[in-house]
Amino acid sequence: MTSRIETAASSQPGTPAAAAPVGPKAATDRPYSPGLEGVIAAETAVGFVDGQNGRLLYRGYPIGQLVEKGTYGRVAELLWTGEWRRSAHLVPTAVPEPVMCALHELPDHTHPMDALRTAVSVWGAWRRPHWPPTVDQAREVTAMAPSALAAFHRLRNGLEPVQPNPKLSLAGGFLQQLTGKDPDPADARALDAYFIVAAEHGLNASTFTCRVIISTRSDLASAICGAIGALKGPLHGGAPAEVVSQLHEIGSPDHAEKWVREAIARGDKIMGFGHRVYRAYDPRAAALRKVAEGMSDMAGWLDTAVKVEDVVLRVFGELKPDRVIKTNVEYYAAAVLQGVGLPPDLFPPTFALARMAGWSAHAIEQASADKLIRPDARYVGPAEMDVPALGSR
Repeated sequence: MTSRIETAASSQPGTPAAAAPVGPKAATDRPYSPGLEGVIAAETAVGFVDGQNGRLLYRGYPIGQLVEKGTYGRVAELLWTGEWRRSAHLVPTAVPEPVMCALHELPDHTHPMDALRTAVSVWGAWRRPHWPPTVDQAREVTAMAPSALAAFHRLRNGLEPVQPNPKLSLAGGFLQQLTGKDPDPADARALDAYFIVAAEHGLNASTFTCRVIISTRSDLASAICGAIGALKGPLHGGAPAEVVSQLHEIGSPDHAEKWVREAIARGDKIMGFGHRVYRAYDPRAAALRKVAEGMSDMAGWLDTAVKVEDVVLRVFGELKPDRVIKTNVEYYAAAVLQGVGLPPDLFPPTFALARMAGWSAHAIEQASADKLIRPDARYVGPAEMDVPALGSR
């Protein structure tokens, strides 16, 4: 229920009266936090983002160990159930006929994020997942989504979709369905590592959107569609593609220092550096850098990226010593996604594919709490007044 506002009687019709909050819980009495920054809106056992110390834990397990010892299938199962199962395996599944029909109808110029959102929406209309969301629902939509995105990519390029190979991992199967060929094992492993580090990251904008929708007792498909919509925004999911463009613009490490100094002087944002939460080196970036270093085909491009990173951090330290600006995950995500051959406009929806596990884990957790998310707003408009009489201005 919204807060009540009482107003003093006005001396003349149409004259605003002074508004006064009623009761200690009135919205006007409570502090306002733009963007809900710093507000605790949920309790979660899914993941822990320790920005001060540069740690990221999934159900208590450090992200670096999960990348080193895990697979996306095991990590997804961990997020959904809280259990580490070495036998857990997640493979791509075929696109249901209603979803494939919808993808065939999309114009070639459709943004891949819109195509993915459409695929999940049609899946939801076809499957009609009930509330509360379940692990089985999470597994199904997470396994179907890569096949749907790959099918759209081929269709927009005039190619027929490829059936998934059940012997491949979810990440490897995605590459196979994009290209029509079995992927290089190193590429499949690199993309699997990216899926792991992108699977979960606290109460970010898209995850919060997902939890808000589930809190209304809506279904998992609706929640994931909302999350994809939030992730589509350039302030949330588009940075890796911009990192690629940025590095192409720099061209050579020899040009990096001049480029960085000029960008800072103009007040431009340098993509791949700085983070809303982390005040230390992003642990996801560290994990992906190790993966990128193991990709033989990326040697030249990665060498440039590493040298440019060193320059950016040094110049930031010199020009902005009062600010803690470190490398974030998008910087090396760009290296991995480009290294496995994805076009830049597939970077954001691939991020969404990886985040499916985290979104659905949060949806299941929010449903178990069964609490509608309904914050207040501080009213800053005019106080109560009478509608002007007819004929008055």
